Amino acid sequence: MSAHGDHDMGHTVAGWTGSALGILAFTVAGAGLVLASPAVLWAGIALAPVAAFATWALHLAGWGKPSGPRPAQQRHWRTRDRAARHGHPDCTGCRLAGRGRRRTVAEPAVAEPSVAVRLHRA
Repeated sequence: MSAHGDHDMGHTVAGWTGSALGILAFTVAGAGLVLASPAVLWAGIALAPVAAFATWALHLAGWGKPSGPRPAQQRHWRTRDRAARHGHPDCTGCRLAGRGRRRTVAEPAVAEPSVAVRLHRA
């Protein structure tokens, strides 16, 4: 049982890595602002999208988690999500990668009878 009781807080490798890179990005950007160094400021700003991309890539590789609570045996932060290969339903990140809720093949539309057939039936 965790310190938060029986609640899935979503601690994952993807989440921790993205958070650490995001904190690093804003720390470097803040240091660049305080030091009045445009190079350091832009380096920190450039790290922010790297953090987002790393989180997304790790999520797609199975080191994230789907939305909602997980079963208790899968809550350890280093548990790999085997379902990530096929995508998580209602997951924007998975849909951006072409996974997740896949479109089904539409049923063939039933053609409306032609005018001649309708007149013939009347």
